[in-house]
Amino acid sequence: MKIAAFLSPGQDLAAGTDLARHAETLGYESVWVTHGLGRDSFLVLAAYGAVTTRLGLGNGVVPIYPRHPVAMAQAALTLSEMTAGRFRLGLGVSHRATMESMLGLTLRAPLGTMREYVLVLRGALGAGATFEGKHYRVQWSLALPTRPPAPPIYLAALSTGMLELAGEIGDGVILWLCAPAYVRDIALPALERGRRRAGKTLDGFEIVAAVPLAVTDEPVPALAAFSGELARYLVLPFYRAMLEASGFGAEIRAFDRDGQAPEALARALGAVGDASDARACVTAYREAGVTLPAVRPITFPDAPWYRRTLEAAAGW
Repeated sequence: MKIAAFLSPGQDLAAGTDLARHAETLGYESVWVTHGLGRDSFLVLAAYGAVTTRLGLGNGVVPIYPRHPVAMAQAALTLSEMTAGRFRLGLGVSHRATMESMLGLTLRAPLGTMREYVLVLRGALGAGATFEGKHYRVQWSLALPTRPPAPPIYLAALSTGMLELAGEIGDGVILWLCAPAYVRDIALPALERGRRRAGKTLDGFEIVAAVPLAVTDEPVPALAAFSGELARYLVLPFYRAMLEASGFGAEIRAFDRDGQAPEALARALGAVGDASDARACVTAYREAGVTLPAVRPITFPDAPWYRRTLEAAAGW
């Protein structure tokens, strides 16, 4: 069975690079990095790729609105070439709070925009992009004698609509904060519907789920750190809708009332404690249908439980 890890460097890129090297020696199948408000994920993965030889590399995920699909294809092809085809490209629509309030862009028609984006992107990754649509009009080809290997395309998804689209047009899906029950009862059926629309099954379709973990003898600070992280997501409508559909309405209302993510929600979405608890959490995701659980040590590498978690989960 395969296992991956999310390794976002935090304050020190060198620490993340060292952990990527270590993850390869521990036998991890791949490492993933976020993009969002942090470093450019392509450059972080290039740094990880430079110190490894076998490890798969994925960004989870790059927002599509700030970057034209042709520019995305150029970055993806370059990184794929640099890492001998080890790269996987993760895409997402992000959130209105980020795209509109922070960047001044307009997040509109996310499903239609993502569909066209991937069509243009696949063309740009291949023979060339010739496309005339509602959101994109493109005539472009790469001026290289030999194209680098095109990476697989994974879509971040929370809602049933985006999950179906990921199944229809993607090579995989990336899930975050989706509890195992949501994966089993909502995500998996939606992905299957999308695959059927494309005349395909789930065979060979990668379902990546980040699994928040902290293997530690002192759970209180790790739980507090994870609850603090959750607070950032509980104000975002896409996550609130998914968590409401997951049966966490009472926890959302408690957050709205108190301004803090309840400990019960943190425990439901990850595992903090000894290695057996963490392993049971990874197993629950696998049994729900996840093909590639991605251990995501809570917070960043300077946390006292971070490296221990990564080492404990190796081989699960």
